Order: sequence, then C-alpha cells, then structure tokens
Amino acid sequence: MGPTRPASLLVAGLAAAALAWLLISFFYRSMPALPWLPVVTLAGLAVLEAYAAVNTKGRIERRPGRDPVNPLVVARFVVLAKASALAGAIFAGFYAGLAGWLFIERTTRAAVEDRGPALAGLAASLALVGAALWLERSCRVPKRPDDEREPDDRERPHIH
Repeated sequence: MGPTRPASLLVAGLAAAALAWLLISFFYRSMPALPWLPVVTLAGLAVLEAYAAVNTKGRIERRPGRDPVNPLVVARFVVLAKASALAGAIFAGFYAGLAGWLFIERTTRAAVEDRGPALAGLAASLALVGAALWLERSCRVPKRPDDEREPDDRERPHIH
C-alpha cells in the first residue's frame, strides 16, 4: 500500500462537486435547511486525527516519556487516514459544489441561510483531509542511519 496520491483526492472531490451541483440544481427547493451536525462531525474527526498524528509520530520516534507504539495500531491508523482523506475529499467536493451553487442562486432566502453551513462544511472537510494526510505521514517509520541498518541480500557477502 502506497501513500495517498493528491491526484486521487482531487478527482474524487471534483466528481463530488459536479454531482452536488447537479443534484442541488434540481432538488434544492424540496430540501430542508442544511444541518450543522455533519460540519461538527467532520471537524471533530479532523481534531482527533490531528491529535493521533502528533501522538503517533512522537511514539514512533521514541521521544522521551512516550511509550513504544504497537505496529498493529499504526497499521490501523494508516487505514483510517487513507479512508478519512478520501471521505474528506468527497465531502469537500460536495460542499464546494453546494456552496458554489448557493452563491450563484440569489432568488431564495434559504440559499443565503444555507451558505454558512456549506462554507463551514467545506472548511471542516478540508481540515479532515489535511489531518488525515498528516496522520498517514506520521505513521511512516523514520529512516535509520546507515550504521544501524541490517544489510539486505545484495549487500551480504556471498560465500561460494
């Protein structure tokens, strides 16, 4: 499994933005007001993942006062980070498409009232993407100095 590619996140976000724009242009009049709960949830996840990134990096680097980290926990954090980055990109695209449409649509009072949750959702989604990428990067094992590493098969002397 390789690191998350920003291009993949961008494509997912753009697809979500296009879909949101299309759906909102047809169904906005029949939709209820935008809720704030998803915004709070996305922001909360971003804060938790940022905390996990700081904590995990310190434990991997074996900073003083930190317990060693369980490798299985790190693997789970990587999976969480990859999934959160993709979900955050999709939500960011959705909120961007929604906010874009709401700023163009000036005919209804509801469109003006929904701009706040849409912009806050976009910000929280982008924060989640950033925190997830930070967590994924924090889970990398630091490179060891040359004198501490074990030689691989190509470097071992062969005895015939």
